[in-house]
Amino acid sequence: MPGTLYLCATPIGNLGDITQRVLDTLREVDLIAAEDTRNTLRLLNHFEIKKPMTSYHEHNKYEKAQELLAALRRGENIAVVTDAGTPAISDPGEVLAALCIEEGIRVTSLPGACALITALTMSGMPARRFCFEGFLPPEKTDKKERRRILDQLRTEERTIILYEAPHHLRATLSELEATLGGDRRITLCRELTKRFEEAIPLTLETAVRYYEENDPRGEYVLVIAGADPAELRDKARAAFDELPLEEHMQQYIDQGLTQKEAMRRVAADRGLSRRDIYQQLKVK
Repeated sequence: MPGTLYLCATPIGNLGDITQRVLDTLREVDLIAAEDTRNTLRLLNHFEIKKPMTSYHEHNKYEKAQELLAALRRGENIAVVTDAGTPAISDPGEVLAALCIEEGIRVTSLPGACALITALTMSGMPARRFCFEGFLPPEKTDKKERRRILDQLRTEERTIILYEAPHHLRATLSELEATLGGDRRITLCRELTKRFEEAIPLTLETAVRYYEENDPRGEYVLVIAGADPAELRDKARAAFDELPLEEHMQQYIDQGLTQKEAMRRVAADRGLSRRDIYQQLKVK
């Protein structure tokens, strides 16, 4: 009978945030797959846990997943832990979990610390609807994809959450200011659950200026206000107003819409009634 894969959340700073269930599981499994065995060893030593470990991280997640799958098939139980937080959330674990599910091997997640939820709930930003992007693709290796995601975020109405390392923070804030506008609200959360925890509410413009004068320190979670729906509608309508009405209609007709449906879409785009559009086309 196959074993079970346990995705175990570990503290993002304060060791007191680990759950009793995670501690019990780490004591009982056959093997612990750790993002960095040195960091995990300190955690295990603190709680006097002695278990075999193996390294499982971003750079070996595919080949090592096959080794771990083989062990699970033999009936071994394996815990996956990252340096901090919940596995598979911008950390190793997603690939292995997907492979286990494909094979019918049981996967369970032990809830606990998660930086994005911690930052969101302390930011004061709307929390009912949000989108999580994790780390943006690196500028050096995937500039096109990074630009595509930033362009998508321009019209994202939900609260936006990003992760960022201190040595990339200044560049990312400048890109966000250029893309989303300097008046967009942001809360920069750092050193979460630790002694020097901070949640700094600013605008993107003031955030850029602040970190021109202050060195970024620690890992950051950026919680950014979503776009204002009314402002987006106004900008869209302003752009449509500059487009000749006949050309606007033709765009929808070229997509295969009937004239009636195209007229309805044009009316919605311009904030007018379909009768208004009909009258304007009739006059012309």
